Amino acid sequence: MLIHTRLYSKKSIVSSIFIILTLSMLMISVFSSTEVTLGLSNPQKELYLLRSEHYLYLKASDDTSSISVRFVYPPVYGYQSPIFFELHNDTDAPVRSYRIINDTYPNLLVDFNIDPLHKEARVLIHFSFYVLVKNHDFNDTPLHVEFPAIRDIPDDTLPWLKGSSVVQVDHPLIRIKARQIRGKNNNMVRYAEDVAFFIKHHRYLLFVLQLNTGLFFSQDAVTTLLINGENVGRSHLACALLRSQGVPARVILAHNDQGFWTQMHYMVEYYIPRYGWVLLDSTKGETPYSTRRQIINRICHLDDEEDTKQDYIYKFMKGEERWIWFNTSKVTPYYLDCKEGSSRSQMFTERRVKSSSDNIEFAFYLTRQVFSKYQKYLGMNLTYADKIVFNHALNLQKQAIDHLKLHGNLELYTSYLLESYDEYNRITT
Repeated sequence: MLIHTRLYSKKSIVSSIFIILTLSMLMISVFSSTEVTLGLSNPQKELYLLRSEHYLYLKASDDTSSISVRFVYPPVYGYQSPIFFELHNDTDAPVRSYRIINDTYPNLLVDFNIDPLHKEARVLIHFSFYVLVKNHDFNDTPLHVEFPAIRDIPDDTLPWLKGSSVVQVDHPLIRIKARQIRGKNNNMVRYAEDVAFFIKHHRYLLFVLQLNTGLFFSQDAVTTLLINGENVGRSHLACALLRSQGVPARVILAHNDQGFWTQMHYMVEYYIPRYGWVLLDSTKGETPYSTRRQIINRICHLDDEEDTKQDYIYKFMKGEERWIWFNTSKVTPYYLDCKEGSSRSQMFTERRVKSSSDNIEFAFYLTRQVFSKYQKYLGMNLTYADKIVFNHALNLQKQAIDHLKLHGNLELYTSYLLESYDEYNRITT
């Protein structure tokens, strides 16, 4: 009882400081919004605990030296924050160490350092990512936005107007189809909705034929326009149709709660000036698409579009952005049919929590602060004393997850995270 009293007191102090600062900034920037700035109400928000689970089987074609295997890891981005990484006990790959490293902003990778493998060896890395997601259904998206001029688009967003080998923005067929879908419409929000609808229904029977025969070919935008494609090609086609009309758009690698095992799901974001990036699911033909329905694994840059690979299951299917990298050609992932004994991934919704906006924002803010410490020290060569502190901090993170997952207790979640944050700050290495 004494421990929890101390935790609640600490949480109360930090929470109060954070809330006061947040409300002060909001009062300055959005003084016209009485719901927030005047403190007359504290609207309810939803927080989701999501988990993606991965079976990654590796197959060696020859004897190897030490191996580096890098797999996409959910970035700190928008409405999501990773919490921690879990390596499951049935992993039989000789994983010497692992760490979470920075990649092209804001992307992260989990980097496995694996001991040498013998020829024909097949080993498993079984792991999970825990991610906290604030639900946002983009219901505040403006209903009418004119197609942007270049001056309306921030410099760091301009690259997603260019073409690539899989998003052929300037191809005549793409230009013609984009103009046909747009017609006389000058509302880019409506155009994005029309693009999503078109791609969902476009030559659907050809997609069914490809799915049943396994004959998926190139997933570039033009091929998908001609004969349809998987979610990969549909995302490229959506990006091409949007970019051709001056709307920045990019591919998102994600895992969503589909109820079955898969490799990777491809989605799209498009940019609305003075608002931000909006999710579009080109498979379901929906935009806006709520944040709670997937874990975002990677924001694909143009370099990703130029460095694609062939599919691991459909041998003729090419044009997929990579989600896994090896430092040797002697090791490949083993994908068969995303069933037993094969590499596969799936996302699970572990818990939905509804609470006041203040509580949700504080829990989310604290999660990011703790993850920053966790990422910094994970895989670091710590002293013996600091290893003990690190393990204690990590255990507190796990207890926070358990209380959130099993009981939906947001107060205990933040209390344990505060204690974990204090522990990480004791590391002196």
